[in-house]
Amino acid sequence: MSAAKIKKGDSVVVLSGKDKGRTGTVAQVMPKDGKIVVDGVNVVARHRKPSQTNPQGGIDRFPAPMHISKVALADPKDGKPTRVRFETKDGKKVRVAVKSGETING
Repeated sequence: MSAAKIKKGDSVVVLSGKDKGRTGTVAQVMPKDGKIVVDGVNVVARHRKPSQTNPQGGIDRFPAPMHISKVALADPKDGKPTRVRFETKDGKKVRVAVKSGETING
């Protein structure tokens, strides 16, 4: 498997769907499913019946996984979406924003 272009904790921009243009931090990456969970983006509401564990019931809101192709890494310079390439600097493989040439931390 190739190195991950998007990792947990990265700042990303949503490219398509109902949350297009919104930015958020990656909470979870699921490489096997090709999905990603971004905080505050793609929030779904689940209506829960009262149960033994949750006697109150109510509406649960939580971010649902979305396809990784719907997001792009936010450029460290201006926050706009950018592609990622890998370069070797000082013998280490680092991620670089294609738009600005900035190194992405992590």
